[in-house]
Amino acid sequence: MIKKLDKIDHIAIHVSDIQKSLNWYLENFKCEEIYSDHTWAFLKFENMKLALVTNNEHPPHFAIIDDLKKQKQTVKHRDGSESAYIKDIDFNYIELIKY
Repeated sequence: MIKKLDKIDHIAIHVSDIQKSLNWYLENFKCEEIYSDHTWAFLKFENMKLALVTNNEHPPHFAIIDDLKKQKQTVKHRDGSESAYIKDIDFNYIELIKY
């Protein structure tokens, strides 16, 4: 029996200036802007999404689609999603996210 694999939703990287970085990605790659404000931007590529975040708002991370049933505390976001952060054994952040 084949186990269903988890799906990576997005990767988040730190940038120094959201608008400048957003413009750079839009000019240099075939992607589209999903959302942006002064604290983060969300870009859609053909195969996944990229979040541009500031270091005082979000940690760099990657996000996996999850049902969040195992998570005791979750956070609701302005886009209607819900998530929880966990760390792997090397202290890398993983966002478990449900839409």
